[in-house]
Amino acid sequence: MAQKIAVFDAKPYDIETFNKVNKEYGFELMYHKEHLDKNNVLLACGADAVCIFVNAKVDEEVVNKLHSYGVKLIALRCAGFNNVDIAAAAKKGIKVVRVPDYSPHAIAEHTLALMLCLNRKVHRAFLRTRDGNFSLIGFQGFDMYNKTVGVIGTGKIGKVAIGLFLGLGMKVLAYDLYPDTKWAESAGVTYVTLDDLYANSDIITLHCPLTKETEYIISDQSICKMKDGVMIINTGRGKLIHTRHLIDGLLSKKVGYAGLDVYEEEGAYFYEDHSDSVMTDDVLARLLSFNNVIVTSHQAFFTQEAMSNIAHTTMDNITDFFNGNDLKNEVVYKA
Repeated sequence: MAQKIAVFDAKPYDIETFNKVNKEYGFELMYHKEHLDKNNVLLACGADAVCIFVNAKVDEEVVNKLHSYGVKLIALRCAGFNNVDIAAAAKKGIKVVRVPDYSPHAIAEHTLALMLCLNRKVHRAFLRTRDGNFSLIGFQGFDMYNKTVGVIGTGKIGKVAIGLFLGLGMKVLAYDLYPDTKWAESAGVTYVTLDDLYANSDIITLHCPLTKETEYIISDQSICKMKDGVMIINTGRGKLIHTRHLIDGLLSKKVGYAGLDVYEEEGAYFYEDHSDSVMTDDVLARLLSFNNVIVTSHQAFFTQEAMSNIAHTTMDNITDFFNGNDLKNEVVYKA
């Protein structure tokens, strides 16, 4: 009998991709549009595993409910796992797996797209010319060539992004808690301290995971150390940036541009259509009011290749679990 998988936060594109890929695996997929949380965990009743995305809230209460329903596996179809209580899952014997690598190129290319769009005011030009206004006033940008970009986090995504920046003739400064000095030497990249990166970068882009050490790595304390008019890009996790401090930086013009694919309170808005309702998040509404800010809806990953890789890796993780194989993508609880 095929294992039953409850797939939460299932959008039409998820359903299309997973149904296509599942032809190779033969699971019984039960789709739910809701994010998994304490209010709808009942939907997991009867499932052998649950498949969740970034906006799920799997705390201890939800874990205990899943255990009581007989759920044996939590399969994240994303890299981050900060929304799952790993300790509670381990206590109940529920394994947690994730998709650590789906397309670093997708994230890196979206990062570059945000940089170029902000610099050359493409988003504003699009709206202006549609109204028949072909004035160039206010649209002057700068050459990316020979500018310095500071990259925080040099994992797979950071390294691909750096390759793109070097291709544009940019200078690269890098910071990582665990620097890959051998790669840096061969790539011609310099590792520096955070303070040096803040002080000398024209553009700063975030590609590090969200941990206790990196939470609010961009705040008033770090922004004050940056160049005037710095561009800040975040395609990582929302809580890498203290949003209110970023807004203060934008108002003072210390921050000249911000490109955000993530937001620290995005769960209430991202991936859903709220165009017919009043935005109640004052901070997000303020961000959207700046013409030198671009906010995209956590879509950096969203390419055909990435979606296919996510589905295949998720299905492989589930297959390995039920076949008793080693779980190479397991999230292991560390006390």
